[in-house]
Amino acid sequence: MPELPEVEVVRRGLAQWVAGRTVREVEVRHPRAVRRHLEGAEHFVQALTGRTLTAAHRRGKYLWLPLAEPDGTPSGRALVAHLGMSGQLLVEKPAEPDEVHLRARFRFADGGRELRFVDQRTFGGLAVEEADGEDLPSRLAHIAIDPLDPSFDADTFSAALRRRRTEVKRALLDQTLIGGVGNIYADESLWRARLHGARPTDRLTRPQVTALLDGVRDVLGESLAQGGTSFDSLYVDVNGQSGYFSRHLAVYGQEDRPCPRCGTPIVRESFMNRSSYSCPACQPRPRSSPARTAAGRRRS
Repeated sequence: MPELPEVEVVRRGLAQWVAGRTVREVEVRHPRAVRRHLEGAEHFVQALTGRTLTAAHRRGKYLWLPLAEPDGTPSGRALVAHLGMSGQLLVEKPAEPDEVHLRARFRFADGGRELRFVDQRTFGGLAVEEADGEDLPSRLAHIAIDPLDPSFDADTFSAALRRRRTEVKRALLDQTLIGGVGNIYADESLWRARLHGARPTDRLTRPQVTALLDGVRDVLGESLAQGGTSFDSLYVDVNGQSGYFSRHLAVYGQEDRPCPRCGTPIVRESFMNRSSYSCPACQPRPRSSPARTAAGRRRS
């Protein structure tokens, strides 16, 4: 699933190519594309036609574009998008052939390039939701600020993380704690901090949390500079261009390859119906305390 860098790359493309343009026509090609718009596809079309997409914002893995009325006043609504596992927002010339998995199309009053929502697996979706001006739509309010946001508070994050009684990788994937981090960047950040994903959060020291947060920020920033991580043709920017950070991954997807730091073969472990990758030398699995082990036996 696209994570913060991939979604931020798309947001920047939308800000360049779509923001400030007025919607002339909306075509919904597949009902699942707007299933999050509870009033239905026809209402979705009506809510967007004639409105101007004034800007492009992101919170975690969600995008939202505030809408303005024909007279320029804020409409109190925004177009909200989630890419799911395979969603793409592409800016195309009208003459370009339709993509096989085209789900929705936006044509603009200026007659220029159109915006297309393409989604092979149809897990992504679009909706028009209430939003006060440029403010965050209420449905996204539970998503935490991401660590690249200037308003991100490291001390608050550190305290919240250490209060949790869970494994550190699970905490990194909790979008109510820290926004935008998914499986790929969690593994890469933990490797940089020399922490195994199973380490208990309530036992992390302040220096370990600092190292972890530094790792998260560094890996997200570096990936963003490379256009994100593209393993296949699904993860692209609005112009269909792939990112190149997959060439710089230290552990994710690198099973049996040597750790870039110490040379030990990278291992893969099962994690929440997915995979975790780590270096067994740089990131030793924590020993369970007698109390935790006993508690685990009681739960089982």
